[in-house]
Amino acid sequence: MTGATRVRWALVGTTAVALVATGCSSSGGSSSSTNAGGTFTYQSGEPQNPLQPANANEVNGGRVVQNLFRGLVDYDPSNGQIRMQVADKIDTSDSQTFNVTLKSGWTFHDGTPVKAKNFVDSWNWSANTKNNQINSDWFSDIQGYADVHPASGSPTATTMSGLTVVDDTHFTIKLNNKVSYYEYKLGYPAFSPLPDGFFNDPAGYGQKPVGNGPYQFVSWDHNSQIVTKAYANYQGVDKPKNGGVVFKAYSTAEAAYADLQSNNLDVMDQVPPSALASYKNDLGSRAIDAPQGAIQSIGFTLYQPDWSGADKAKVRQALSMAIDRDTITKTVLQGSRKPATAFVAEGVAGYKSGACTACKLDVAQAKTLLQEGGGVPGNALKITYNADGGHKEWVDAVCNDIRQNLGVNCTGDPKPDFKTARAAITGHQLDGAFRTGWVQDYPLNANFLAQVYRTGASSNDTGYSSQQFDQLAKQADEAPTVQDSETGYQQAEAVLAQDMPQIPLWYYRTNSGYSTKVQNVSFDSFGNPVWTAVQVKG
Repeated sequence: MTGATRVRWALVGTTAVALVATGCSSSGGSSSSTNAGGTFTYQSGEPQNPLQPANANEVNGGRVVQNLFRGLVDYDPSNGQIRMQVADKIDTSDSQTFNVTLKSGWTFHDGTPVKAKNFVDSWNWSANTKNNQINSDWFSDIQGYADVHPASGSPTATTMSGLTVVDDTHFTIKLNNKVSYYEYKLGYPAFSPLPDGFFNDPAGYGQKPVGNGPYQFVSWDHNSQIVTKAYANYQGVDKPKNGGVVFKAYSTAEAAYADLQSNNLDVMDQVPPSALASYKNDLGSRAIDAPQGAIQSIGFTLYQPDWSGADKAKVRQALSMAIDRDTITKTVLQGSRKPATAFVAEGVAGYKSGACTACKLDVAQAKTLLQEGGGVPGNALKITYNADGGHKEWVDAVCNDIRQNLGVNCTGDPKPDFKTARAAITGHQLDGAFRTGWVQDYPLNANFLAQVYRTGASSNDTGYSSQQFDQLAKQADEAPTVQDSETGYQQAEAVLAQDMPQIPLWYYRTNSGYSTKVQNVSFDSFGNPVWTAVQVKG
């Protein structure tokens, strides 16, 4: 969803894109008339942070930001390929210096023009450590990032030397090293432009954002809903076929599903586990079952002394090998998920089946590894999860496997909602394990690995740090081609199989549906509806 995207239910070349499974499930039937000005509602929740492009790495905020803003490029929902948005073209001869040419005519929702400086100013502000943007790490490839975001101490500069404004429609990006797939990263919402007024009042704009995307901000009733409307002067290739989106916050997926069935909600995020066996019968042609580039995992608090050290890697491997993924996905999850065999989602370019050697059920080996690793601290494990996302059933099933197979006292630790759970995770307020997930920001294995496991990465919630992994990731980034990068990241993934900072559980599908009030509803491989294509019936 958006992007570096933490799963709520919980965020290259043509050759790589061709390998991506980008499934869409379309609506059944059509209406004789549509209301182009009609709005539709979508199941959501309270964003973790203010609505700033570089401050959303979870879907509740990310899905709103991605609709309010547009960057240089995004991804065609039909095939996952890069398509130009504000950029007219992006040229490079060496995968290190990129020359950007903007289209003319783009404006922000306040009517001011989108210029090259709006991108450069946005990126410099977002990268600066003083501004505390959760996705600042996305700019670390750019030359001069260390000056605005040092590892410690205060910044020595306010701008990155690798960004140069040439004129209103041209700027250049110079990276520290070659990154063969860098153009692909530019589709992430953190790279959006910001209007001049933002820098005078970042906090105010975070509550009432002014973007340049297909939808314009109207209001934010916290913990209730965020209202947007179609922007009449939007210049993108995906002009809205509706009048706007209302993001409704729900405390439980069950409540959202009940509203969907009664036409009080138009489009769902995911149906709850309790409805997986029945939703296709309930909704008929309005049920959606589509592939998604996403993975569900269990992370560990490696920043806690009890979970650090080489021996504890064996314990984490043991816990992984004690989980019967096949049975849980077939029974509790009604066959809607596929057991994970890697740290990267299936269908993503660079995916390598079997990369997670400890993802297969092996109780005997699990017991051996548990003993060799000194056991689970206190022989007790808590798995923290958000209670509003329909996770209780599978968390209980996972804990039941761990208790029965290893004798570890495993229990679920529900937090009331997604925002509360994410705050505890990012604030390092936990001790043990937590539910986490990842939806692709771009469909390449680098996204599932670098953004989650590199030392200090913006979405490295476990505190994992491996010099070997970091070095292999760096080499993969600097590889001459996208295909070479894929291979390099597969080598880095092998390090994760030994260290096991997270336990991959299963791959997602989009199991959703929509009301009788809308049509032309489809989902992309990011797990998002094609927002601008939804039509409201007249």
